[in-house]
Amino acid sequence: MKKTIHRRGDVILQEKPFACVLDPRYRDTRCDRCFKETKVMKCSNCLYVRYCGRSCQKEAWSNHKEECEKLKVLPSGLVVPSAALMMARIVRRLLKGGDTHKGYYTSKLYRKFSDLMPHEENIQQDSKRMDHFATLFVVLQRLLDEAARPTKMELLRIYGKMCINTFNILDNEMNTIGTGMYIGASIIDHSCRPNVVVLFDGETLQMRLLEDYPEQELDFSKLFISYIDLIDTTDVRREQLADRYYFRCECDRCRDEQEQKRMNAAACPNGNCPEPLSMDNSELERCPACGTTITQSDRETFHEISNFTRDHLAQMKNVAYLDVSRLCLQKQQNVLHRYNVHHIKTLENAMESALNLEKWSEATGYALKLLEGFRHYYSPFHPMLGLTYLKIGKLELYECHFPEALKHLQQAAKILRVTHGEQDDLYKRVLVPLLCDAAQGDMGHLAIASAE
Repeated sequence: MKKTIHRRGDVILQEKPFACVLDPRYRDTRCDRCFKETKVMKCSNCLYVRYCGRSCQKEAWSNHKEECEKLKVLPSGLVVPSAALMMARIVRRLLKGGDTHKGYYTSKLYRKFSDLMPHEENIQQDSKRMDHFATLFVVLQRLLDEAARPTKMELLRIYGKMCINTFNILDNEMNTIGTGMYIGASIIDHSCRPNVVVLFDGETLQMRLLEDYPEQELDFSKLFISYIDLIDTTDVRREQLADRYYFRCECDRCRDEQEQKRMNAAACPNGNCPEPLSMDNSELERCPACGTTITQSDRETFHEISNFTRDHLAQMKNVAYLDVSRLCLQKQQNVLHRYNVHHIKTLENAMESALNLEKWSEATGYALKLLEGFRHYYSPFHPMLGLTYLKIGKLELYECHFPEALKHLQQAAKILRVTHGEQDDLYKRVLVPLLCDAAQGDMGHLAIASAE
């Protein structure tokens, strides 16, 4: 019998959440049930959650009914912590038979809530999470009736399962809009070189293959997603995974010593040499590619600018500032290698802040440089790469650079067909019209050029 090959872009798992919560930042613009961005109306009783219409409100009522009465008596204007609302929803789901819910990850294999690891020993040794849990426990006393509330130890186990097994729910531009627990999808492990990507249609999780899979039956022990941002050094990625998920990553990328050096590389003092250099190697006296001498001053400058950049990136974690990004990039010139991840993160901040200030030409310049770094570290079909091509294409189209826009939008289409699918709104309502505009503009451009 001929084996079925699962193709790149195929949806291998689709799942509704066991429980989910909308990020409070989007309460005024997204539906609490379907997470779609639209005009929303407050629940007439609690005035806290919001729905896009009667259909979603009716679907949500069986789960919202008890929650509604608790939210109704909270002080006006109070925003309930997302984690507390999420835990309360998990508890209510379990009380209504959720412990028997089967989260299928193949046609035959499934997981239940009881199969999730609680990690209570790790949690109890984690002071930050224990402080967080203590805060949530106070809030949960107001969200759950005492008779229905599990013991504190049982709540700690639920908290552990929530911390480790929830997904950030993303919009189609990879912005986090909420949190969801997906019992079946939680089976999949992490790799810093994933072969599967997770995206969402509203609150519905979809897993798509980033590579062809040649066997008939999917083996989820050979399929991996990334739990974290991949544009980070190995040490930072491992620290994040240990802090959040309590394991040390030993994937092939984390063992790749050459990549580790590139991610924290210095530029060669010879500005014309593209060689990435490791300033942590005290025995390196000359560039191995061009022979340029590496001085102690070069090392000191590299570490000074690296620390300066890291400090400012930490300060801009939530809000990017163009003037600060410009200053960092100026200092990084001929000091940090173009593949240094701190340089790449600075370019990303500069691009986003220039876009926010409608400085289109400047944003295009940063985006084109950023693209080089993304292409180096992301897989050829990573959604962030596709979205960057899309942004560049939109900017070039706005500036009437039609041939360049068409080229970049076609690259975006190639990737987003795999990561999002052709039925996704980003693809069919945003990208396709832009492609048409770029193609028509390019034809007009060629006609004018021919006439001249």
